[in-house]
Amino acid sequence: MATTPKIIVLDDDPTGSQTVHSCLLLLQWDVETLVLGLQDEAPIVFILTNTRALSPAQAQAVTQEVCHNLKLAIAQAGVEEFLVVSRSDSTLRGHYPIETDAIAAELGPFDAHFMVPAFFEGGRITRDSVHYVVQNGVPIPAHETEFANDSVFGYSTAYLPDYVAEKTGGKIAADQVQRFTLDRLRAGCLEALQQLENNVCVAVDGEQQSDLNAFAQAVLQAAAQGQRFLFRSAASLLTALAALPPQPVAADEMAQYVKDHHPGAILVGSHVKKTTQQLQALLQAPDIVGVEVDVTQMVDDLAGGRSRLLTTTLTQVRQIHERGQTPAIYTSRQELTFPDVQTRLAFGEEVSALLMDILRGLPSDLGFLISKGGITSNDTLSKGLALRTTRLLGQILPGCSVVRTAADHPQFSALPVVLFPGNVGDDNALALAYERLSRSV
Repeated sequence: MATTPKIIVLDDDPTGSQTVHSCLLLLQWDVETLVLGLQDEAPIVFILTNTRALSPAQAQAVTQEVCHNLKLAIAQAGVEEFLVVSRSDSTLRGHYPIETDAIAAELGPFDAHFMVPAFFEGGRITRDSVHYVVQNGVPIPAHETEFANDSVFGYSTAYLPDYVAEKTGGKIAADQVQRFTLDRLRAGCLEALQQLENNVCVAVDGEQQSDLNAFAQAVLQAAAQGQRFLFRSAASLLTALAALPPQPVAADEMAQYVKDHHPGAILVGSHVKKTTQQLQALLQAPDIVGVEVDVTQMVDDLAGGRSRLLTTTLTQVRQIHERGQTPAIYTSRQELTFPDVQTRLAFGEEVSALLMDILRGLPSDLGFLISKGGITSNDTLSKGLALRTTRLLGQILPGCSVVRTAADHPQFSALPVVLFPGNVGDDNALALAYERLSRSV
């Protein structure tokens, strides 16, 4: 009987595990930590590279380093069969093809790499090779949404063959991209998978989870017969590949993880429109007190502004906590403009560093923490909490994962932490996550 391949996910922000549970998230990628993840009994392991927050050159370097160490760790761990997933954004933002090229160079050769951006919990579907974002019940081609105007990762088309041609600068022409449409998936695609070679790019449709479940079963069969595949996907494919049972604690019962029934804290860094709408709803919730961090003070006076903001924010937070309420700490919402992309990314890193200073200054008896935004969540785990690994408990809302720090964490022991992506959920989703955790307070 063929062994089930280990699913190794390089996640470009910490939200790709948003449809699975009970597996390890690795915040470091030295060989020893990777072996720990590969030998874990869960079928899937996530390596949180946070490359979406990095420059193209940095993203390439990090991916190469991870894959170089993975090659050594795979041998040490005795892993015979594995699938590699470059997990990225379901709205087509991210360092493609930089990351898949780096993975193929270190861990290849592969017979194919698949573009699978569907994420059903977030309302992202792919039909006839066109990727859609469902807004207010209406599927909108992704290139007609705010996401396509991203100043770092913008694009002009949601038709995946053309998107691939655009992003590869014509290195892969649109007519070279194979298309696994819904009809093809639903009729069975094993034979087509077996014929793929030379790392051909394949665009994969998906309208509902059953589509990707069928695709995943065919992929696993082809892999068992010796085919080697690489994936560039959003989270729903991971659900299909891992095929896990229901999570141990249901989403609406997660208050049982809250530490000592204490109030928590909410950290909001994401600036997408959806986050701002969710924040507005959250600020109306009982026992929530908003604390705005006016980052414009850092534009002209970086060190001084950061120091003042840290002091005033933590003073407010402690007062709120002592009253038994929950502070919602959020960066100022106005869009700042910068002369170039590199300056914008650098300022974003400074803002995130300030938020991590704030996190480290939070009361150690917090009952829970909600981190809003992909980059904010990654920094929360790797820098604010300084974790090497963490175990995923499950989801508190579709697309919103919950992890917990270890009992021996030096500052925040056994703290449940919600990783809430910037662009997931309806306007009331953030308030609902808070309400589910505050039931025990």
